[in-house]
Order: sequence, then C-alpha cells, then structure tokens
Amino acid sequence: MAIDLEATYRDLHAHPELSFQEHRTAGIVAGHLRRLGLVVHEGIGGTGVVGVLANGAGPTVLLRADMDGLPVREETGLPYASTARGTDPDGKDVPVMHACGHDVHVTALLGAVERLAGERAAWSGTLIALFQPAEELGGGARAMVEDGLFQRVPTPDVVLGQHVAPFPAGWVGVHAGVAMASADSLSVTLHGVGGHGSRPEATIDPVMMAAATTLRLNAIVSRELSATSSAVLTVGQLHAGTKHNVIPNHATLGISLRAFDESLRTRILTAIDRVVRGEAAAAGAVRDPEIVHDDHFPVTVNDADATERTRAALRGVFGPGQVIDPGHVSGSEDVGVLATAAGAPLVYWFLGGADPQVFAGVADPVAVAAGLPFNHSSRFAPAIQPALDHGVAALVAAAREWLG
Repeated sequence: MAIDLEATYRDLHAHPELSFQEHRTAGIVAGHLRRLGLVVHEGIGGTGVVGVLANGAGPTVLLRADMDGLPVREETGLPYASTARGTDPDGKDVPVMHACGHDVHVTALLGAVERLAGERAAWSGTLIALFQPAEELGGGARAMVEDGLFQRVPTPDVVLGQHVAPFPAGWVGVHAGVAMASADSLSVTLHGVGGHGSRPEATIDPVMMAAATTLRLNAIVSRELSATSSAVLTVGQLHAGTKHNVIPNHATLGISLRAFDESLRTRILTAIDRVVRGEAAAAGAVRDPEIVHDDHFPVTVNDADATERTRAALRGVFGPGQVIDPGHVSGSEDVGVLATAAGAPLVYWFLGGADPQVFAGVADPVAVAAGLPFNHSSRFAPAIQPALDHGVAALVAAAREWLG
C-alpha cells in the first residue's frame, strides 16, 4: 500500500516533537521503512532511524532528513495546526511546532525511498535513508556518529539532503563551496551586587553591565571586521531582576554568532570573551563573568564537483531556469557532520516550499519571498502541494544521479 504523503505530512505537522524526543516520529518512520523492505536501525544517537536498501553492486548514497520541531506556538490557523506541548532542556513546559519544515523533510524522504524502492530495476548500489534527531540543537548528527552510525550501516560515497524554504515550490537553490554559516550559542552570566533601586551607589548594577556589554558586542562586527568580512552577532536574550525597585545580583545574556570562515569565527569568539570580561572589569564586578558555549554548528560546505554533478540532475527535473544559486545563507545546519565523519562529499540544497501562485506575474519575486513567513516563524506553513511532490522528485533525481 502506497504511503499517503499528504496525510503523513499533516499528521507529522500536528504532532511535532522537540529535539531528542522524536519517539513518535521515529516510530512512524521505522514502520514505513520496514514495509518498504529496508533493513531498519532504530535508536541511533537517541531517536535516530536509518534504513538501508542494498540493491547490488554500486555506490552507496545517503539521503538525510531531520525530524525535530521547535518550541514555538503555532499561529498558522491551519486545520492541522499543532497544539502539542513538550518539555525543553531546561525543564520548562513549552508549545511545539514544526516551524522549520522538518515535517516536509521527513515526508519527502519517505516518498523518495518509496519511489526508489519501486524502481530497483533501474539502479544499482546501496541506498541509506537517515532520519536525524535534534538538528535544531546542532547535536543530532554528532550524536548519531558517536553512537556508531558508520559501524552499523555502510559508509556512504556521497551525502545528500535538502531544506524547505519560502520561495516558489518547483524551484531549487544550491551553492557550491561554503553554503551555510557556522553557528555558536553562548550563555553569559554577569555578576554584580544587588540592592535597593533607590540606592544604586551601594550596588554594582549588573543590568547596566549587561546593557553596556550588549552595545559593545554589537560593535564587534561593525567596528572590528572589514567590509568584505561577513558575520552575524546577535544578543537574543537579556534576563535580569524580579522587581522594578530591586537591583539584582546578576544578569544573563544569550548570544548567537554566525560566520562563514573558521578563522573569522575564532577571531570573533576571542573578541566576545574580551568584551564581556572588559565590561565586567570596567563595572567593578565582584566576580569574573561566566561564559558557557552551549552548542555549535560547523560551516556547511558543499563539495564543488559533487554539487555540479547534482545540480545537472536537478536541472533535468526542474529546468535550468528554476535551479538557482542562492549564494551564502546565514542559517546553519549540522548535516555536514555526517559527511565529514564518512569522508564523503556533501550536497545540500534548498527546496522551494511556497505556493507558486503567490509569485505568478510578480515583477520582484525576491521581495515577495522576503514578505512571507520564514523558517522559525509561528506562521511558517509550506504549501503541501506541490512542495511534497517536488521534494520527492529532487531527492530521487539526486540519488539516481549517484546510484549505478
């Protein structure tokens, strides 16, 4: 019985799960893979699932999809919108949504496996379908590798994958070389001396310390990097205090850094450390600040030769005018960890997921795309069709290009 991809997508969308908690999703995936005749490995890296389909001599091709949702309250108004809740790593009860389109990735890969399994007479080699947990934390791919992924399944000759984005369904974007930025998340705690809001002179105010640090951190990119360097530094969180007239003892900052070059990343991380410690010293902090590196995504690098080969296959399906080069993307991914561990080339592309009718007759499609809800938005909602059909077609075309 064929997989009902639209029903599967709606079900996954309505029942998202947080990183490393994708038990229901993993069960659905494993069930479909077994029915399609694959050898299935479950629980790799926690909740990871891998299916292997050996089909004679030939190359080994790994197709990857990520499974986790985000702690976002869905506001799409869709009839299959998520009302799910979960417990985040800090133990907080949070809403959960597939706000990044991983439900598209899972469903499209299931559809691609089904098609390839039904076309075994037309290709030869080994297909690996990998469903990864915890991409949003940047640790899922690493967890699978460290749990002996490539001791359990064959080492691939190429790693392929895709990510849905809000440009027209039927379009694909792929860039050779550095395709996506590295990402680092840091938590900083600044220590002051609290007291009454009416007597700030008797305190060392960590709120002022945090404000000064935030301003100075945002000057690193604008004042310490050349115009030809590219990086993004964001202070996304600042937490301090419990009452209007109480100066607290400490303040915390949540910092995000993205860069396209490892040496530039190292330089900025050094600058962050200098600024945080310098502002604490300038304020007379009673203790050194605490700087914790929470997670890290490596730079995503598409192999040049493999990208050109895969690009040609995608053009054969979608047409040359609809396979574009998006350049560097400041978002981040951990799919490269799989390719690096395997010593295999990576090709990772972007899949259009927006209703193409929205772009019909538009003079400036880039402006239209910029106005659509983007990944991680509470209103992010890919068009089920034709996005799923195109997602399946892209994976099948890319896989068939590499399989004998």
